Amino acid sequence: MVQIWNNKEILGNLTSKFLTFLLTGIPGLEFVHAWISIPFCCLYATALSGNSMILLVIITQQNLHEPMYYFLSMLSAADLGLTLSTMSTTLGILWFDACEISLDTCIIQMFFLHGLTFIESGVLVAMAFDRYVAICDPLRYATKLTNYRIIQMGLLMIMRTVTLILPLLLLLKPLNFCGVNVLSHSYCYHPDVIKLACSDTRANSMCGLIDLILTTGVDIPCIVLSYILIIRSVLSIAAPEERHKAFSTCVSHVGAVAIFYIPMMSLSLVHRYGQSAPKAVHSMMANVYLLLPPVLNPIIYSVKTKQICKAILRFLLKK
Repeated sequence: MVQIWNNKEILGNLTSKFLTFLLTGIPGLEFVHAWISIPFCCLYATALSGNSMILLVIITQQNLHEPMYYFLSMLSAADLGLTLSTMSTTLGILWFDACEISLDTCIIQMFFLHGLTFIESGVLVAMAFDRYVAICDPLRYATKLTNYRIIQMGLLMIMRTVTLILPLLLLLKPLNFCGVNVLSHSYCYHPDVIKLACSDTRANSMCGLIDLILTTGVDIPCIVLSYILIIRSVLSIAAPEERHKAFSTCVSHVGAVAIFYIPMMSLSLVHRYGQSAPKAVHSMMANVYLLLPPVLNPIIYSVKTKQICKAILRFLLKK
């Protein structure tokens, strides 16, 4: 019996070592993947060009070298990274039916995908703090949000991300995977991967839960608290015009928060409670979760922020 168990363990280790996963495109619509790739290409092109343009104008235009725009450049950089981290596998499936991905490549993709998601969540908190200081304590805005303080906040986001993401991914290496390892999405997603393991995943689930609590569970209450304080401060302003002006500076950020957290929570709920939902729903939710923020954030900030709109027009007309 001991010998048989040892042989099974050795076989499991070999299986994990040379493991490949099968990514999924749009289930049931494989015959039109080439046509589906057209809107995906348009969305990727919009995300890449829009976020690159935001970064470019903030770097080149001196009048945009302010805390609010520094945070916006961080958001655009995170969105660019998120777009690039999944574009190769998604388009590879739609164009060439390239579904196979190794465990190590999967882990690398998850490092960037989940890591940049954590960073983007942190940036949204920093932007909420920026709006809080600008509206509730404008006289000390320049002294509170110095360049040094912004660099500290950026480094803190990176440190938090690396500290949380490394244990999450390293715990995948000892797992054994059996049978056909078909993932639900066109990229590697941690909850999706651990579902396929045939060994104990309690440590992985616990680590994932801790990461969720220390990112989304901390960040959302901080954003909500910032806006409670902002609303209380704005409502104390007597002039309706001033109230409207104060609220209008928050519209872009509220939009960015909504398009980031709502798809994320929807995908988590589908994974946890939507086992009976069609596979196409899982796939579409996964693509919306990652494509919506990078596509819409540049549009929202270009339309709702006059300085960004003017800077983009000035840059394009100059060229």
